[in-house]
This record gives sequence, C-alpha cells and structure tokens, in this order.
Amino acid sequence: MKALVFHGPGKRSWEDVPDPRITDPTDAIVRVDAVTICGTDLHILGGDVPEVTDGRILGHEAVGTVVEVGPSVQNLAPGDRVLVSCITSCGRCRFCREGRYGQCLGGGGWILGHLVDGTQAELVRVPFADNSTHRVPEGVSDEQMLMLADILPTSYEVGVLNGCVRPADVVVIVGAGPIGLAAILATRLLSPSHVVAVDLADSRLEAARELGADLALNPGRDDVAAVVRDLTDGLGADVTMEAVGVPATFEQAVELVRPGGHVANIGVHGAPATLHLESIWIKDLTITTGLVDTHSTPTLIGLVRSGKLDTSPMITHRFTLDEFEEAYDVFGRAAETGALKVLLTAKPGD
Repeated sequence: MKALVFHGPGKRSWEDVPDPRITDPTDAIVRVDAVTICGTDLHILGGDVPEVTDGRILGHEAVGTVVEVGPSVQNLAPGDRVLVSCITSCGRCRFCREGRYGQCLGGGGWILGHLVDGTQAELVRVPFADNSTHRVPEGVSDEQMLMLADILPTSYEVGVLNGCVRPADVVVIVGAGPIGLAAILATRLLSPSHVVAVDLADSRLEAARELGADLALNPGRDDVAAVVRDLTDGLGADVTMEAVGVPATFEQAVELVRPGGHVANIGVHGAPATLHLESIWIKDLTITTGLVDTHSTPTLIGLVRSGKLDTSPMITHRFTLDEFEEAYDVFGRAAETGALKVLLTAKPGD
C-alpha cells in the first residue's frame, strides 16, 4: 500500500510500505476512505514531537471501512463504516475507567501517527478497535464525520468543557485556525453572549465570522484588549481559549481574561511559555490544559446527525490520497492558501 511516511524533521514521503496486519486480537484493519492533516502533524514535521521516529506513518484521523477484525473484536465486522478516533482506549486501565482515554495506561492514548503507524495511508491497523472507533450513522457524510476524529472533540472538551463556558459568557478565542474555528462551533453550543475570534490572517477571521464569531479582530490593527474591555464593562472575558500553541498567544489569552475567569489552553506548544505569576496571582485565574479524551464523540455525532452541528464548512481543499504531498504543501502554507482543513479521499474503485 501507499502511505505518508515521516523521515525526520522536515522530511516526508508518499511511498510504498507493507500492508498492516492484525497483531493483537483486539485489532481491526480499516480501509481509509477519507483522511485529513492536523496541525499536530506539522508540529511533528517541525521536530516538536521527538517521540515520532523515522519511518512512522503519520496521521490520527480518518473515516473508513472495516476490512478485517481480530478474534476478540465484538462490535465491528467487515464492511462497517467507522470513524477512527485520534485517541485509542484499552478500556481497562484506571484512566480509561474514568473516561480519561487520552491518558490510557494500557497501550492506548494518542498513539496513531505518534507511537504506532497512523491513518495517512490506504490501510490502517486500529488497536482496541471496539473502543477506538465509532460507527458512521446513515445520512452522515465522510467529511462531516471526519471533523469528529480530533478537532471538534478537542475544542469541545479542552476548550469549552475544561474552560467551564456558561450561557451568556463572553468568550475570546485566540487563534482562528482549524482548532480555533472548531472552538467557535463548540462554544456556540453553550449560548455565549459574545464569541470573539482573534487572528492575524484576515481569511481566517472571515471564516470565523461565517462559523459564528460575533467579532473577528486582527491584533495587527485592532486594539483587542480595548474591545474586550468595552464588551465586559472593563472586566475582561469570562473565558479565553489559546488555540495557536506559541508563547505570545498564551500570554495574550491570560491578559484578556477577567479576574476569576478561565484560560483554556488548547494549542500544542513546542516551546516554553512564560506564566507571569508576579502579575496574575491576584486575579484568581484558573488555567487548564489537556489532551483530548474523546469521551464527547458520541454526543457530537448525535449533534451532527440531528443537524444541530455542521462541520463540513471547515473543509476548504479536497485531494485524492495520491496527492498527499500537494495537500501538505497547501495546508502548511495556510496563510497564503487560505486552507482550513484539507480532505483526502480514495479514488473511486481503489
């Protein structure tokens, strides 16, 4: 089969590799019908995730069709359409029993495209398949479902739920890339009074408006702090979310929140960020971080199925699997190309 293989920082290749095989009785082999690229994949290629070694197949999000199951798989059969979650769960360890699947001690957690071969391939081996896949409901498209593999549950759990968003809150989301845009969609589910998106790229600010942001601010020309103060009688936002993963935007999120407010860090950081305790200790802030657990995925699937949540507008560019190199180039130059999420699909008949 073909797969997108990591060969060290800055090096990747769409190349021939052996087909995956069932290695554990709880495995399934899934034919990849639709897959995307995540900002985390760019962090890996940038050398920010040293655990990813030369030869690893990248990717941790896909929708596909089951082609083979191990003898202990009970809930899946060949031919089933499934969402492959970015998080794998053994279902037995302490953290899985608490619903903290991202911290799985039994061989799961974030392993696809990280510690084991991932989804940016024609076939993928899915460990603990009963716990780590979700059936695609009738009437839900592959591209709608694909956004529920990672960015929607991440923004909902790490941003909205960890951030304790409540109705009528003023919520500021720093970063209007894919995860920030997903955070806008997820935040709107809780009926905030205002959602403010902050980004330096006007194309992403326009996307933020289309997806439900009440205000879209460019810190290159807008006084973001002043606008937020005007919205909140001078207090600051109830909740801020950092959705970029660089020190400056984390510090901005802390600066924009009110006393007693909540800063939810969603972005993946590749460098240390300064926590100015000398100035914020007195503000009674709560700051949370987190790796997605995907415990919310069934809820989000229900919202998509019922038409209450539409994720498809986030996909801006479409490719076939054999165009992976071009897709990475377009996604990696998002400021120039306007790419939000890219969709790669198998050619008909493959």
